Amino acid sequence: MEQTCSGFQKFRARLKGETGTPSPAALWEIALVAKRRWAGESSEVRTALIDAAVQLMQEEGYPAVTARNLADKVGLTRQIVHYYFSSMDEVFVAMIRQSGEKARAQLEAALASEDPLRALWNLNRDPAQSILSMEMNALANRRPAVRAEVAKVAEEFRDMQVRGLENLLERRGISALMAPEVSILLLTALAQVLTVEEAIDVTRGHAATIAFVQKCLDAFHEGRQAPLPSIVLK
Repeated sequence: MEQTCSGFQKFRARLKGETGTPSPAALWEIALVAKRRWAGESSEVRTALIDAAVQLMQEEGYPAVTARNLADKVGLTRQIVHYYFSSMDEVFVAMIRQSGEKARAQLEAALASEDPLRALWNLNRDPAQSILSMEMNALANRRPAVRAEVAKVAEEFRDMQVRGLENLLERRGISALMAPEVSILLLTALAQVLTVEEAIDVTRGHAATIAFVQKCLDAFHEGRQAPLPSIVLK
């Protein structure tokens, strides 16, 4: 059994012991963890704590992300959280960066697909990601360090999407009737709003709106005129 356990599982077993409370040996292990902290950016324990924070935020909201809850989630002592992160702001920033790396890869794949705009729409319709973004934005209103990191990632992703649309229009020889920044903002914001509302059972007008967006995406993909009112195109 020992051979099949991950490094994180072995560490947790040594730390908790048979009684579920830290032994003297476990306390010594904590001290060693402290020394490894700054070199532990990719450690299993640190990653497990970040993953637990993301899960807590998605399931219970950002107020649930505390050192105690993180420790309980991964089955370790609260002191371990403080050894890997000097503050909860550091936990939140690590969450944003880790989630950003995953989202960046998904965004790059969407932009490189055969139907980039539809792929962007579907990506922004992901419930888990929309809820996480909403919680991050709420948290950013209260913590300056988090606000700076959220803004940095959001601006980067907005730039990636706008450049992707500009490149697509150029490749297809299309003169944009609407500024790419406006198109991207409308597309992504609408997708996220619909997803967040659906999470709380607000669906009035959703079916008609989604059908309209799909018609626009179909028209763009097929090289036809989008079914937009003429006033929008002026």
